[in-house]
Amino acid sequence: MTTETQTGAAPPRPVAARRDVPWLAAGATFLAMLDATAANLAVADLHTDFPGSTLSGLTWVITLYAVLFAALLAPAGRVADLVGRRSLYLWGTGLFTLASLACAVAPNLPVLLATRAAQGAAAAALIPASLALLLHDTPPERRARSIGLWSAAGAFAAAIGPGLGGVLVDLSGWRSLFVINVPIGLAMLLGGRRLPRAAGGAGRLPDLAGTLLLAAGVGGAALGVTQSRDWGWTDARTLALPLGGAALVALALWRSARHPVPALEISLWRDRRFAAANAASFLYGTALYAWLLAGVLYLTGEWHYSILKAGFASTPGAFTATAAAVAAGRLAARFGVRPAVTGGALIMVVSGAWVIATLPAEPHFATFWLPLGLLVGTGMGMISTGTASAAALSAGPLRFAGATGLNTTARQLGGALGIAVLAALLPERAAFGDYASVYLFCTIAAAGTAAAGLLLTVRPPRP
Repeated sequence: MTTETQTGAAPPRPVAARRDVPWLAAGATFLAMLDATAANLAVADLHTDFPGSTLSGLTWVITLYAVLFAALLAPAGRVADLVGRRSLYLWGTGLFTLASLACAVAPNLPVLLATRAAQGAAAAALIPASLALLLHDTPPERRARSIGLWSAAGAFAAAIGPGLGGVLVDLSGWRSLFVINVPIGLAMLLGGRRLPRAAGGAGRLPDLAGTLLLAAGVGGAALGVTQSRDWGWTDARTLALPLGGAALVALALWRSARHPVPALEISLWRDRRFAAANAASFLYGTALYAWLLAGVLYLTGEWHYSILKAGFASTPGAFTATAAAVAAGRLAARFGVRPAVTGGALIMVVSGAWVIATLPAEPHFATFWLPLGLLVGTGMGMISTGTASAAALSAGPLRFAGATGLNTTARQLGGALGIAVLAALLPERAAFGDYASVYLFCTIAAAGTAAAGLLLTVRPPRP
């Protein structure tokens, strides 16, 4: 409750009450999630510019972003609590804008991959900082709805990414995907500078060694799965990289359980609801990223759509995802998060079964692709809001940033795995059955999300 100072003057207006805060928070999550999927449409154009690269090599433009995003999200949540949400927001936005510019002028694939890694690291800072800005001093009864609006921006960005990417690549080439971030980032920086300064908490920075172990472990496992088709599943490298990656991740978890300032706040996992939310996010990310990229590749490879046409064909689901995310926030405010997560995941399962059973070899946009996109977008929007709400509300206000960072880490880890599995299942000249295998994988992951959602019983606090 607001109180007055000893001089009788009212304290500063709460940050969450400012009209610009929802826009700044939504802009941050929009940028971070947009660049996670917009690059899907760049793969074909990148192959033209870098003809010596393989499909599995080019998918690292997507995977590397997801790996750095995932590895640094949880530590970034702790940094937001430590240095203050305003400071982390400004630093994250500034680095993201610079990295986007560097991606746009990258002269070769190795430089592009390095700058995409920097972009992923900056995106990791934007997510917990933006949510902390949004939820600061938000009344308990309005938190679920606020998370729903914030999640809607992320769900819309993830779903609209392939469509917007298709338009930009067709008009100006793959470099335009990154140029467009620069003016948006500059506008966010100007708006962020007007935010009131927020004091950070006491303590130390998260464990650097644990963070590096996590990034190396996830990256190694993803590399092994991605290269399995080129190297063969019996190759020593294919076997060693996933096993070594799993060992490094296990070591990162071991350090986090014993370190005073861990890279991953695994103590949050002692809450069954939070652990279930993380499991649902991981499985959802696995299905989401593979589904979106498979759709783009199928449209361009099998239906022979142009990049522009494929982009537009991928767009309708973005609107149902946004509407469903907002509706799920209201649903969670009244009935808890379980209906949103499990219901949305079951919609994805139905969508996956529909694809596997009836995926046409010839173009059928109006009778197949459009209704499918609208349906699966609805499920994706519901899950996005449900898992984010479950993580934040189960952790409590004092740990919002760290909880949301860890939950989004789970989704990005799943996304990195999903892209790696897709690269392993799809050869350079993919056939109809190869795409069916990818959609089967996505359907199984969505079914796992529905099962994890059944364990969620989080309800918003009563006023």
